[in-house]
Amino acid sequence: MAKETRSFAVIGLGAFGSAVASELARFGNQVIGVDLDERRVAQMASVLSSAMILDTTDDMALKEAGIDQYDVALIAIGRDIQASILTTMNLRMLGIGTIWVKASNRTHHRILSKLGADRVILPEQEMGRHIAQMLNNPVVQDYVSLGNGFSVVNIVIPGRLTGRDMASLGIGKTYDLRLLGLMRGTEFRACDAPDLVLQAEDKLILLGKRPELRRFGDAL
Repeated sequence: MAKETRSFAVIGLGAFGSAVASELARFGNQVIGVDLDERRVAQMASVLSSAMILDTTDDMALKEAGIDQYDVALIAIGRDIQASILTTMNLRMLGIGTIWVKASNRTHHRILSKLGADRVILPEQEMGRHIAQMLNNPVVQDYVSLGNGFSVVNIVIPGRLTGRDMASLGIGKTYDLRLLGLMRGTEFRACDAPDLVLQAEDKLILLGKRPELRRFGDAL
């Protein structure tokens, strides 16, 4: 069965917005990019399904451009907080199903949340926390926060553990963690085989609370 694609409107084609729009398009989705800056629109015209110069604080202009027909909108307007807020209000009134918005600060975040944005993003803070996690524990290559203190992390097996079996790591016993699987190169392996032997550079995919994940990573 073919993967179902969705349509996305990305409003604001600065560094953040253009990166998200490009990736969404690379995944095969229909993506329209919108900005007031003619140069930014021109740069993205060949990458996206369509790109246009548009004042998104004008609700009629949004409707005439057909933005209300898109499944998801990402508002990635940079420093113009007023434009970000008005655009969020306009898209909500137009009935866009899902609206994500980039916030400039916590006050902006609170306002956008009150306006009914489905998710408000503070990219610098989120990336800062992400990098801090990896700097704090070098064996952690990547992680995703799931809320309520739970995260999924990608932990690299150090070379000194080569040849050990999975049970020797104490996952689920010594450590209150759940093992979701293992990546060996580009190959995913389930970890239910009792005779699975670890190799250097294997990457464990673990689910658990941050303190327990940290304790496990420190032990490695």
